[in-house]
Parts: sequence; structure tokens; C-alpha cells
Amino acid sequence: MFAAWEAGVWKGLSGRFRPDLIVGASAGAWNGWAIAGGCSAEELIREWMDSATARIGLFRADALHQRAREMFSRYQPRIPFGLTVVEVPRLRARLVRGPAITWRHLAATCTIPFAFPPVRIEDRRYVDGGLLGALPLWAAEEMGATRAVAVNALTTFPFRMLHKAMRGRRASAALEVIRIEPSMRLGSLGDAVRWSRANVERWIEQGERDANRESRWR
Repeated sequence: MFAAWEAGVWKGLSGRFRPDLIVGASAGAWNGWAIAGGCSAEELIREWMDSATARIGLFRADALHQRAREMFSRYQPRIPFGLTVVEVPRLRARLVRGPAITWRHLAATCTIPFAFPPVRIEDRRYVDGGLLGALPLWAAEEMGATRAVAVNALTTFPFRMLHKAMRGRRASAALEVIRIEPSMRLGSLGDAVRWSRANVERWIEQGERDANRESRWR
């Protein structure tokens, strides 16, 4: 649910630039898929404010897959788009891009391990792309990016420790990165998996403020 903050960031940035390509992991991939498909900031905010999002609770794989189908049918990228998934049990990160992406890939990139069963695609099983890093800068670089606006909602202690322990792939030092991260803690782990209108509203407002604080956009 912290990815609602990213919708606020997009509201702050959307009038200032247009990305040449988008790469995302986990719920960030869903935001990216919508944005690449022409979704406005207002429309993306409505998606997060929709109480139907609350149905995607832990252990509700059917609801997750239904939402992935809806996202896939509603939007189709107008610019290059990629998402990351993690193959299990090998724990190998994979970039999937362009027409190779199906609704199953959208489902897989949000399939939190132990909360949802892995998604089977072509005789292989995949889980959340954020498992090995919620900020897949390596994938953006692989798709040709030389400068990236990195929007990262998962900056608190447990997420940083997980990503450090998992030793995911890293971008090279040649990639120029502008990072936008929450200026204040978004909430607890419970808040991260439970939809709340009040939290979503607060996170969207904070995301817009955090985007506007980035001096390099002025």
C-alpha cells in the first residue's frame, strides 16, 4: 500500500517531464504500467482511492490475479516499459519488457513470498520483483537509461536490511540517479498491507510534497 505514495510523486512530477522509459518492481510496476499507458496523475490517484484495492489482502491470490488482469486490459504501454520478477527457488531476478509482458507477469511482480503462491509462467515460478530490490535501477540501465528518476517508497529499516541481505543486482556507477524518497516514515508493516482511505490520502499528499522538494526539478 505504500506505493500509493508514488501516485502523489507522479502528481508532483507529471507536469514537469515525460519519461522515455519506465521500469518497476512490485506495486511500483503496477503504477509504472499505468503511467506508461497514459494514466494521468488524477486517474492513478483514483485507482488507489478505490476501496476495491482493499480486496487484495494477504493470501487472496484470486483478488491479486483479478486486479492484474484488469490492469493489463485497461492500460497498454505507449513508451518502453519493463518490470522485474524473481524466479524461485533459484532467486534469480529477471527483467521482462514490452510485448513479452502478460497479466501473469503483472501478478507475479506483486506476489509477496509466503503471502501469495508463486505465479507459474512457462514452467517456471515467479514471485515479487521487489524481493531482490524494490528499486531496479539495473533493469532501467539494461533498457538503455543513462539518467533515472528513482522513486523508492521502501526506505525504512526492515526493507533496507532485506535488500542488503538479498544482494540483488546493482546498476553501474555510470547511471545518473535522482532519488525521491519519503521525507517522513509512511507507517508500520501493518499499514503496508492494509488499505485505509485516510492513509492513502496522507501518503498521496506526502508524495506530492516530496516530489516538489526535489530542487533539480525547479
